[in-house]
Amino acid sequence: MATKADFTESEWEGLHNGVTGAGLLVSLSDRSFFDNFKEARAIAKHLNDARQHSDSLLVRDLAAEHGTGFSVRSHPDEIESKTLDYLRSAVTLLQTKAPDDLDDYRILVMDVAESVAAAAKGGEQAEAAEVEKIRQAVGGRPD
Repeated sequence: MATKADFTESEWEGLHNGVTGAGLLVSLSDRSFFDNFKEARAIAKHLNDARQHSDSLLVRDLAAEHGTGFSVRSHPDEIESKTLDYLRSAVTLLQTKAPDDLDDYRILVMDVAESVAAAAKGGEQAEAAEVEKIRQAVGGRPD
């Protein structure tokens, strides 16, 4: 199993930004002020749970990171484009450097995205569309 020490700073940043960007991307698809709080809590709760309970060292290390990799001034189009790029790059990187951890990464990303989509009522179609983009970027959810 890979850990943070197995990646360069830039590689690690991309892995982390893919995870947090997935949650942000789904959250931004439905811009309800109060829903954003519920969705932010969903991201934090899910990452905290992954940090404490995942069998994967890589997932625990990623979930322990802070920040999102995006600023409050980041435009939603930028968040989408960069997140999907981060996710595609993460898949390629993990296929090369840590193939045994790829499925765990995919599950983490999809769990974060899906937990945000389920956090609040409303916007289901927009959120589902973003979740599908994320699913395609990571190559699907492992069984």
